[in-house]
Amino acid sequence: MTTMFFFRRVGGWFFLAASGLALAQTPPAPAAEGGGKPVLSVSVTTPTRLALTRTLEASGSLAAWQEAVVSAEANGLQIEQLLVDVGETVQKGQVLARLRTLVLDAELAQAESLLAEAQANASEAKAQRERARTLQQQGFFSEAQLTQARTQYTAAAARVQSAQAAVQLQRQRLAQATVRAPDRGVISARRATLGQVVAPGMELFRIIRQGRLEWRAEVTAAELGQVKPGAVVRIRTTSGDTLQGSVRTVAPSVDPTTRNALVYVDVKPPLGNARPGIFARGAMTVGQTEAVTVPQTAVILRDGFSYVFTVNPDQRVSQRKVLVGGLQDSRVEIRDGLAANAQVVSSGGAFLNDGDLVRVVGTQTP
Repeated sequence: MTTMFFFRRVGGWFFLAASGLALAQTPPAPAAEGGGKPVLSVSVTTPTRLALTRTLEASGSLAAWQEAVVSAEANGLQIEQLLVDVGETVQKGQVLARLRTLVLDAELAQAESLLAEAQANASEAKAQRERARTLQQQGFFSEAQLTQARTQYTAAAARVQSAQAAVQLQRQRLAQATVRAPDRGVISARRATLGQVVAPGMELFRIIRQGRLEWRAEVTAAELGQVKPGAVVRIRTTSGDTLQGSVRTVAPSVDPTTRNALVYVDVKPPLGNARPGIFARGAMTVGQTEAVTVPQTAVILRDGFSYVFTVNPDQRVSQRKVLVGGLQDSRVEIRDGLAANAQVVSSGGAFLNDGDLVRVVGTQTP
């Protein structure tokens, strides 16, 4: 008789049968505890009390600490040389530009010749005064003649002083034809152009003094009392740089329109790609406190709220809504909604739903 073999799948296992007789059979695995199969293997942790640094989030723009305006002092002179450009670092007293000085050179030469003439006349007047004094003592000159000689010498000496002042003035005007940096810093703007005729007070350059930047953060009136000078600040710019700074001062007034106040933060080097005008966000340290924390990976965001999953004695999870606070060293502050002895799923909560059965494979210790 021909024997027929066939396979049949029952309950997840294969049976080999011939002539109706079962040749091999493996029973199905027993059901997991709780009446189902675990959907995920998880590690758990317990909430931990840590000393957290309290920070205040704010936003604002970077700006130059101080910007020096370099203006022209001379009048009617033409710019002959421009020696720096925007972005260059300059030192105090460094020459930025030179003006044409042909006219000033001629005027200085004229003033110096007048000074020499005045000095010669003063020397002659002095000699006349001495002769008059000698002759008056010998009885050849009257007292009036001696007084006249003395007066002539005094007038000659005054003309020398006037000529010296004129020379000093021309030298000062000549010095103004050389434009120098008033302080160390970075050229942020250059308005001068070659061949331009300058006028007194006309802006030629702008310099970010000492290359220093500050962050002008806006805080609300309610938050203003928390900020103290000297507080440590961590700044994140839109250019991707992370900067360090400290609070220098807090504005003494609040903007009546926005009800916000400015906090001036000194930014410490290195500055990276930070530039004046860049928008930045930052966190200011306002104190320390002890708080209940869990790993950042344990907190799940759903529908705009924060949740954690806790493991119950029956190995099923419960989704709990929590109120979170600050973040420090990958741990999140839990302000409300979690018991101190809860078994919290440390990671993988995004794949769980309320009531799911899990298998606990380990415990994480902070």
